[in-house]
Amino acid sequence: MGFLCGIVGLPNVGKSTLFNALTAGHAECSNYPFCTIEPNLGIVPLPDPRLDGLASIYRPEKVVPTTLEFIDIAGLVRGANKGEGLGNTFLSHIREVDAIAHVVRCFDDPAVIHVDGDVNPTRDIEIVETELLLKDLDAVERRLSEIIRHARSGDKKARLEAECWERLKHHLGGGRLARYAIPDNNEEVQWRRELHLLTDKPVMYVCNVPESDVGRGNAYVESVRAHAGKESAPLVLVSAAIEAEIVGLSPADRKEFVDALGLSDSGLDRVVRSGYALLDLVTFFTVGTKEVHAWTVKRGTSVLAAAGKIHSDFERGFICAEVMKSDDLLRVGGEHHLRETGALRVEGRDYLVQDGDVILVRFNV
Repeated sequence: MGFLCGIVGLPNVGKSTLFNALTAGHAECSNYPFCTIEPNLGIVPLPDPRLDGLASIYRPEKVVPTTLEFIDIAGLVRGANKGEGLGNTFLSHIREVDAIAHVVRCFDDPAVIHVDGDVNPTRDIEIVETELLLKDLDAVERRLSEIIRHARSGDKKARLEAECWERLKHHLGGGRLARYAIPDNNEEVQWRRELHLLTDKPVMYVCNVPESDVGRGNAYVESVRAHAGKESAPLVLVSAAIEAEIVGLSPADRKEFVDALGLSDSGLDRVVRSGYALLDLVTFFTVGTKEVHAWTVKRGTSVLAAAGKIHSDFERGFICAEVMKSDDLLRVGGEHHLRETGALRVEGRDYLVQDGDVILVRFNV
């Protein structure tokens, strides 16, 4: 699995249309609020030309891409933190995701109802962020109330944790998102991770624009860009209408369609690329005549941990790893030439996996 991404936003911004296009799924799309009650799930393969190139070299029986899981979470409205619009149910779904794709309506269409009457991306973003923040504040206050009882009994660790939640309560109460409150130590990092705070999750903004604006943006997009810039958050331009048109096309026809629009890639590619950067993920490969497989891990993952992702025996009996660069392998057309030139390296268990590594694990159990 690459990452678990929750698609959020106000009702009728194009979330479910985008979800269907990205996943070739069948989520219900209707022009009225709350048509999505239970979250829709979709798993999609990660497009990666390196995987295709490696498969052409090894001609394996099986090619396994890394995958991404998208969750289409129902539209949030004002008061969602207090249960408005079934908000408590919807907000609980967001707690499980690794990252948030916040879809923002950046198009005018009188036929598509806006829950607040008119299109205003900055206001729309603030509504969603405020609901997430208020829900986090409620969670922190509840946890603080619980831990104070232990702190009063003289528990030193509980007292430190209470101080952590007190600081965070003050931070959230000032209208600031949790991800901008820097933890003092590793213990605070763990405490916050266990609470699954909504505003602690990394976010990217997905601007849903008309087909005519997908390459250049519009005034609505610029307002989102200004907001994203303050957070150093990535911004992606997508036309859900275009993605819905090309989802059923063959790869060749899809490329021709995208090229005709003057675009370098599809909306899916842009969302995936931004998601990878957001979560600091890297892809490595295992190759052979039976299978060519793409894997995703966090940047900074040791080759020992990566070996365990492939198979627990690989980690348990790890001896070493033979590592090549996929770009080198694709350039020369086979690993034999890399072995001859010394471009294949032998690495120990502390080696940190790099994006594009091709790894062969040597183990003994």
